[in-house]
Amino acid sequence: MKQKILGAFETFAKAMVQPLMYLSAAGILMVIGVLLTNTTLTGMIPFLNWAPIQIFGQLIYNCIMVIVNNLAVIFAIGIPAALAKKEKHKAALIGFMSYIMYLTSSNTLLSATGQMAEASGMLGLIGTGQTTILGIQCVDMSVFGGIILGCITGYVFNRTCQKRFNGALQIYSGANFSFICMLFISIIFGVVSNVVWPFAQQGISALANLIKSTGTFGLFLYGFLERLLIPTGLHHLIYTPFQFSDLGGVLQVGDQTVAGAYAIVMTEMNMPDLARFSDSIYYMATGFTKMFGYIGIGAAFIHTAYKQNKKKVRAMIIPLIVTACLASVTEPLDFMFVFTAPVLYVAHATIAGLFIALLKIFDVTAFCGGNLLASLLMNIVVGVEKTHWPVMVALGIVQILVYYFLFSFLIKKFNYKTPGREDDTDDTSNDKEPAKAIDLKTDIVNIIEGLGGKDNINTVENCITRLRVNLKDPSKLNEELINKTPNSGIVKKGNDIQIIYGLQVPEIKAAVEEHLANM
Repeated sequence: MKQKILGAFETFAKAMVQPLMYLSAAGILMVIGVLLTNTTLTGMIPFLNWAPIQIFGQLIYNCIMVIVNNLAVIFAIGIPAALAKKEKHKAALIGFMSYIMYLTSSNTLLSATGQMAEASGMLGLIGTGQTTILGIQCVDMSVFGGIILGCITGYVFNRTCQKRFNGALQIYSGANFSFICMLFISIIFGVVSNVVWPFAQQGISALANLIKSTGTFGLFLYGFLERLLIPTGLHHLIYTPFQFSDLGGVLQVGDQTVAGAYAIVMTEMNMPDLARFSDSIYYMATGFTKMFGYIGIGAAFIHTAYKQNKKKVRAMIIPLIVTACLASVTEPLDFMFVFTAPVLYVAHATIAGLFIALLKIFDVTAFCGGNLLASLLMNIVVGVEKTHWPVMVALGIVQILVYYFLFSFLIKKFNYKTPGREDDTDDTSNDKEPAKAIDLKTDIVNIIEGLGGKDNINTVENCITRLRVNLKDPSKLNEELINKTPNSGIVKKGNDIQIIYGLQVPEIKAAVEEHLANM
């Protein structure tokens, strides 16, 4: 039972990573867009104000942000494709159709019950508990909805895609039957989300008054919950009331009343005679960990990756660190460990909350906007007396070190499957290349027959050096036949078989799949 549970978590973790694999490249491009359009930087380098450069920067930034803002859709498509044992393209398409049916189900129920929220001019639907995805207004489950429905789609697809009917019902066989099942499941999921999720949102909203009334501890709780609730989308209900309503403070400027941390800070930026920012600025400090902490998180991932994976992990993680620090987009890094190592994520939220409280304790009123470069430049311009920004930098360095050492310790202590430590790579350090390369034309037949033939093979995948195959009946494995092909060993884990072929394995996997398709 324990092995099945662990196996399910491992499968889920691998499925989660695949939709995020493109974000390393996307992140560094987004940073370029941020830098080209940043008003502080363009003020220092007037050439960047040239219209074609500004348009180019906006195009890059907006085209990448549309992916980040629609991660729920990406998960709804990518997870079923990753989980599907066969016909992955059909699973992905059904995942997308299921997701838009769920959105429509939620929207229809909101409309029918008169619960459709009205968007405000400044905030849109933020703070209402609803959002718009793909042009459809629905209850805001953030990426959580896409992840849950994606997992359901993958599970249902694997169990229904081979269903066959006879006669006139034959058209409803296979993937069509999977789609029919998901139609009803998507409708039910939309109804349940509309009924259940608002209660979670109400509970989070009730915490706002507790945060407001408990001083420095309230700031800790504010930062803790803002990070902890990101996967659910409920974090909007934490920061929104403070940044955009009188919960974040009220400032009287002449005959004008300014309410909310965001409006207050922007107003105080233009008050040169002001001795220091008001305490409302601490509700804008959720960007502090984005500027500093994610450097420590990324460094810990690189440090704890298995030796043979460090180069690959470094290439993947460094762009994401830059994205977090300069573009304030942390989801690509967050989702690399929030589900595979939830205890690690709780530690992350705790550290984030602690350092917002420390900003208050050390009387730091520096602007922490999430963009490290812009925030540093802005604080330097405003001045040390008003912001105490050098202390902010010192606390930032401390936070980087805390994340690095604590995460490195916890990852190794509990063997968390963070990037570069996945089970399919944790024991490949001694894998060696076979003395002789495989002949892709003649040896593939021996591999397939040695695995018990086409009908005995469920899935074929590969890691860095190993062909990973799931068999229906592992007793049909013929090691003698497989060993007629050059390899460096066979590893058996129940129905999962791993054959060590070295760095040629991606070509071998492709050849096996092609041969199976033609049999």
